[in-house]
Amino acid sequence: KVSINILDEIEKMIGVGVSTGEIDDLVVKITKEAGGVAADLGYEGFPKSCCTSINDVICHGIPNYNEKLKDGDIVNVDITTIINGYYSDMSRMFMIGNVSDEARKLCEVTKECMLEGIKSVKPYTPVGNIGNVINDIADKNGYSVVRALCGHGVGLKFHNDPMVNHFRTNRKTLGNSALKTGAITSETEIQITGVAYTYTDSSPKTIYPMINAGSYDCTIDEDDGWTVRTIDGSLSAQWEHTVVVTEDGIEILTL
Repeated sequence: KVSINILDEIEKMIGVGVSTGEIDDLVVKITKEAGGVAADLGYEGFPKSCCTSINDVICHGIPNYNEKLKDGDIVNVDITTIINGYYSDMSRMFMIGNVSDEARKLCEVTKECMLEGIKSVKPYTPVGNIGNVINDIADKNGYSVVRALCGHGVGLKFHNDPMVNHFRTNRKTLGNSALKTGAITSETEIQITGVAYTYTDSSPKTIYPMINAGSYDCTIDEDDGWTVRTIDGSLSAQWEHTVVVTEDGIEILTL
């Protein structure tokens, strides 16, 4: 609920001329008021409380006051909140001002990838199904799915098993197992590396497909060691929900 509120408040203030540093300030303020902690801050040296990834930035963009949003930008804001030791992880795309048809379509298709990936999650079915569904939608629209980054379980730690790739693969990682009830995934942040995967504890998972308009290849900025960009400068988008596997299918916790 705290994470949802943070992104709802960001949606109210975000726009042309707003700096990504101001977005981070709002994350800090609301998280503190709720008695929470921003998991991003200090994680392996990350200097801010959220990630703000604009246009060709796939993920891990670092907020700063000199980076102001422009008309036509698309930006992903990714937050992870800790309350009483429990983590939630989610992100949304925001379209700033008059975005191009290309940018709007990429954001919409990426959200479709996330939602359809969520629908594919069922107890005792291979985790790899998620990546197959996402990759099919991306292929149909002429997009690519980032392969260098993977999603993860989340709960009492920032990153738990399973690793989940969003792309199509026949490679097995932990054997021919299936999702079990009680497994929580964050729909935009889970990438599926294997055809099947067993998840045996009751913590959440994240599934967050990162979809590029061009090549799926990426590069990390040498100056900050964090910002991941498309190698060809093409636009990138991602969405994320945290999801728990139930006996009937799934429950989205961050909706």
